[in-house]
Amino acid sequence: MGTDAGVWDRRYSAPDLVWGSEPNRRLVAEVEALPPGRALDLGGGEGRNAVWLASRGWDVTIVDFSRAGLDRAEEMARQQGVALTAVQADVGDYRPPAGEFDLVIVLYLQVPDPVLGAAVSGASRALTPGGTFLLIGHDVDNLERGHGGPPDPAILQSPDQVTSFLEDDLEVVAAQRIDRVVDTPDGPRTAIDTLVRAVRPAAA
Repeated sequence: MGTDAGVWDRRYSAPDLVWGSEPNRRLVAEVEALPPGRALDLGGGEGRNAVWLASRGWDVTIVDFSRAGLDRAEEMARQQGVALTAVQADVGDYRPPAGEFDLVIVLYLQVPDPVLGAAVSGASRALTPGGTFLLIGHDVDNLERGHGGPPDPAILQSPDQVTSFLEDDLEVVAAQRIDRVVDTPDGPRTAIDTLVRAVRPAAA
């Protein structure tokens, strides 16, 4: 993900959805068993994941710096008969209210360390007791061993890097590299992603 909102406004103004309308498959696998509550989607783009969460009964806030992306997210939500709260803000500057969300997701937010650190730290503070944090992103190992993804190592991630940004009171449930199969004209290829899942322990 770039840091220029204008670039993404132009991409999201093209006739077709950039990322499609279906939710990320790993997101579905990770959170579909959670009971609905309040969810925050940081860097949510065109809203495919936020809309899916809303369709599952979640009260969803989506944050992105692209107005065009948020407009698409709101239109997708209207088409599916659900509602979203859309906030236009740079995730590096946005400070979500502390202790307000049962789920915070950060999917493929490919930004330099200072921006990612601010976003992940803020996401940590935003969790309620018992709340879940989930990050999935292009891993730095993908440069040498995987397919596709950004070629700039400065915006790629690793499990150790992401967990270092979490607040100390979170319990890390998973911090790993995962394979993701990508369909290409030359057949299936494997991409390597970072996945970090953490929870804020429930109040005693």
